[in-house]
This record gives sequence, C-alpha cells and structure tokens, in this order.
Amino acid sequence: MQRLSRYVTPLLLAFVALCAAQFAQARELPDFTQLVEDAAPGVVNISTTSTVDTRAMQGSPFGEQGVPDIFRHFFGDQMPPMTPGAPGQGSQERHSLGSGFVISHDGYIMTNAHVVDGADEIVVRLNDRRELEATLVGADKKTDVAVLKVDADDLPTLDMGDSDDLQVGEWVAAIGSPFGFDHSVTAGIVSAINRTLPSDAYVPFIQTDVAINPGNSGGPLFNLDGKVVGINSQIYTRSGGFMGVSFAIPINVAMDIADQLKDSGHVSRGWLGVVIQPVSNDLAESFGLDDTRGALIADVSDDSPASEAGLKAGDVVLAVDDEEVEDSTTLPRLVGRVSPGDDVTLNILRDGEPQKVEVTVGNWPEEGKMASSQQHPENDSQSRLGVAVSDLDDQMRSQLDVDSGVVVRQLDPRGAAAAAGIARGDVIVSFDSTAIDDTDALIEAVENAPTDRAIPVRIVREGRSLFVALRLQSTDD
Repeated sequence: MQRLSRYVTPLLLAFVALCAAQFAQARELPDFTQLVEDAAPGVVNISTTSTVDTRAMQGSPFGEQGVPDIFRHFFGDQMPPMTPGAPGQGSQERHSLGSGFVISHDGYIMTNAHVVDGADEIVVRLNDRRELEATLVGADKKTDVAVLKVDADDLPTLDMGDSDDLQVGEWVAAIGSPFGFDHSVTAGIVSAINRTLPSDAYVPFIQTDVAINPGNSGGPLFNLDGKVVGINSQIYTRSGGFMGVSFAIPINVAMDIADQLKDSGHVSRGWLGVVIQPVSNDLAESFGLDDTRGALIADVSDDSPASEAGLKAGDVVLAVDDEEVEDSTTLPRLVGRVSPGDDVTLNILRDGEPQKVEVTVGNWPEEGKMASSQQHPENDSQSRLGVAVSDLDDQMRSQLDVDSGVVVRQLDPRGAAAAAGIARGDVIVSFDSTAIDDTDALIEAVENAPTDRAIPVRIVREGRSLFVALRLQSTDD
C-alpha cells in the first residue's frame, strides 16, 4: 500500500498542477464586457432603400443562382423576388441592412461603400433608438469606404487605433447588426495581415476568424484596448454564411479615405499608367530573377507618368521607395497610397540589370474625366459604356495578335461594359457586328447602337477571342 502511494501521490499532484495551469490559462482569456459597454453607443445600424430595375436583373448572366459566392460582398446577392406584373412596371424597392460607427461628435459616420451603393434613402439608427436620415458625403468603391452625415451633435464616438501595429494571433472583436440584430458581438483572432483580394488591389485587408454575417458589413473591428483597427467588409463563403474567413479594411487606410471624402467628396490616388502581370516561375527564370517577386510591366500607357519616366514593357518593378513589391497585387496598393504629384523611386530589373527610376506619380484619370463625363453623358459615348480606351499601336497589335481594336484602359464598375463582363486590358475588336479600328469607330458605334436589345461585343482577352452581350441605357434615362 505504501509502495502504491509512492506512485499515486506524484500522479495526483501532477494532475492537480495540470488542472491549475489550464484554469489559469482559461482565466487569461480576454474579457470583452468593458469594451462592449464603452464602444456600443458609437456603433450604429444602417438601413437603405433603393429602386432596382427588375428587367436588368432578369438579364443577369448568373441566372437564378445569383452572384457567385466567392469573395462576395454582403449584400451583392440579396435581391428582392421578381414577381411578374409587380407595380412599377419593372422596378421594385430594395431594402438592405448594414452597420457603421460614429467618427465625430458632429454626426459623421463611417461604413462600407457597398452598404449605401445606389441608395435613395439612408436611415441611421443610434444606440439610443433614435432614427436619423443620413446624407452621403462620399464613397470610394475601390476601398469600399463611405462617409455619411446626420444632423446631430454630441454623438458618442469611437477611439481610432493604429492598424499598422496589428499582429497575427492578436485578439479582436466586432460589433454590428448581423441579419438586423442590433449590437451583436463576436470575437476571434487576426488570421493574417496585408491580405490582397483579387477584386480589391488597393486594400491590404486584415483577415480574421471573427464571425461576420450579412448586416455586419461596415461595422467596427476592435483590438483589446477598445480601439477601432478595421471596418468589416467581406467574407469568403460557399454557403452565403460565415465560414471562418472574414476581411476588414485597416482603419489607417479607411481614415485617410474618409478625410479626403469629407474634404472634397472624392478620393485622389496615385497612378502610374501601366498594365502589370504576375511573375511566374518561367518568367522569373527568363528575366534572371531568383524568385517570383515583383510586378512585370506588360504595357505602358501613352502620355502617362510611367511613359514620361521611361518605364518600358518588360521592366520588373521590385520596390517602391525601398518597400518591396512582393507580387503584382502589391504594386497598385503601394502606388495608390502616394499623393498625385509626389515623386517615388522604383527599383526595377531591365534586361537583367537592376536600375532605379524616378517617377512623378499622376492621378487616376477617371477621378476627373469620368466624373465630368457622367454629368454630360450625351457628349461622351465612352461614358455610356463606362470605359476609357486607347488605340493600339503596331507593337501592341503584334503582341496581342490582333489586326485592329481598342484596349480598355479604365473601367467604371457601375457601367454597362463592366456589367457585361468586360475587364481592363480587354481589346474590343467589334461592336454590334461593326469592326472597331480605333477609338473614333467605337464612339460612332456606341452612338448608333440600339438600347432595346442586347448587343454582341467581341473582345480579345489574353490571346483568346470571345463574345459578351451588352445592354446600353438610353441617354434619356
């Protein structure tokens, strides 16, 4: 018996020690009660009402399945049912819910651009149950940030943190209105930082495993100090619900955008004027690179900052002001955050030799040109398409293996071309069975195009020819 106790006693002691350690570890888990109590008054619910054209919805290329569920925004697939013979002769009201948070005592509120996109009416419900009509100060679709304004004073605000200090594995929490349930709290950790998504080249997303669902969009992401470090924006899902992968816009990026929207109503961002592509293993070997880092310049726009600085097709951009370009998705983000008119130094590889090129960064053309053309669409056929195009030179015709056409340089995501599936870099070779030799030919074809039927447009994309069906809206709409 004594001999048995010699073995049992140490085992019991070890078990007690293990339990004590686990209990102590459990006690170290974060407690969010104070954070929620302090922050909840500054989080708001946002509801919008908009009018949608059900005739356009019936022509969706996705059919009854709706928008694909990969990297979808929260409300991109929440379409109302299309009932034949509904009042309004092809139009219906659409209601959406989202979240937001107060960034100033005098009524400025931040949310996602897609939450309020196309809204005819925006209503903000505060924590004290007051409902206030909001006006849209400005929205930037490239970063999915929008700023609203309500007529109120002394509103409770949230403290802004520094998203650059976030580390993978750090605890974070979200407050929002999933499925319309006000001030719901979820928590998790930072899964990754500086995550670039295919559709959003300008945002270094924060990836988390915080439970995010429809209605959380636009709500704040907090660190353990109760400071806002991000705006919940997107989820990755195959079911339409949360699957453990969500993305937030870093608050440092969002506040810079918000300040510009408040000051001028629009955003200015840096522009080089290049078409880039990833560096594959084979390309890396052919260019004499040790790995696949960098962004390969496939084309340089005429009269662009890149052209004026002497950049050429075939150059590989390795760094911007000594900040490494990890891949092709990194370059737009690094250049986009540079103020137009500022100089940057690009480290490039040209013909196997490293070089440095000074570039004076320009402003995105559509920030000025598209804004003015949309005010007078009857004077600019390209605005009806929502594109900016340029003619092909002999070198580009040879590279793309086409005899004629125009290349799409910029694309309005709300335009007819984008709705048809046309992308930047595509070459438009025919429009409604009319060959497109140059920009003037496209302008004439668009001006004479019908608006009562789908128009066949043939494009060349990455060496492959395909047709897309496009619908133009009447200039009288």
